[in-house]
Amino acid sequence: MSVPEIQAEELKHRLDQGDHLFLLDVRDEYEYEISNIGGHLIPLPELSKRLHELNKREEIIAVCKMGPRGVKAVEYLQQQGFKKVLNLRGGIHAWSDKVDHKVLKY
Repeated sequence: MSVPEIQAEELKHRLDQGDHLFLLDVRDEYEYEISNIGGHLIPLPELSKRLHELNKREEIIAVCKMGPRGVKAVEYLQQQGFKKVLNLRGGIHAWSDKVDHKVLKY
């Protein structure tokens, strides 16, 4: 079973129209320093210890480099009772390719 996802272009559109979305960046800190789209950094290995930083009522978009860690984060959050959580399909690389070429790919 696949996890719910959002395309980079749709995320950009929703952010531009002012939708309240919580961007959860699950990459490592050094990756976040290379490039990011302004999300809240909680590396995937720390997610279980930092669930208190997330609000189950908010729509959460998991962001990683290319998608797989975001999928794992979505699956984990769903197991913890989060209902409104999506993976950014293709991660930061998709954002760079389709939305903002200034966001570095690494």
